[in-house]
Amino acid sequence: QVQLVESGGGLVQSGGSLRLSCAVSGSIFSIGVMGWYRQAPGKERELVAAITGGGSTNYADFVKGRFTISRDNAKRTVYLQMNSLKPEDTAVYSCNAVIRVTWRSHDHNYWGQGTQVTVSS
Repeated sequence: QVQLVESGGGLVQSGGSLRLSCAVSGSIFSIGVMGWYRQAPGKERELVAAITGGGSTNYADFVKGRFTISRDNAKRTVYLQMNSLKPEDTAVYSCNAVIRVTWRSHDHNYWGQGTQVTVSS
């Protein structure tokens, strides 16, 4: 069974840093794009950053220059380094990965369970 296991959330003061990790477990054939999304109370889920298997990245404007997404393909893990955190970054952060389980299967989206990030002012 494929699972995305996240870690690294928590409470931090404004201006602080956190690093999120998301590891893919289970038997799979390949991993495509991996990304981080967030959802604040009363708001819709939004893309934070994404990274391809080749390392190309895409960031939401509100995190450019503050957050960095990276991945370790050998460890099947994606990271989100978050610096200069602001209270408005408070949300549940979830990782996403496009995974092909077998060579003959289609790509499917998988989600982590979400991790809370709270930034105090």
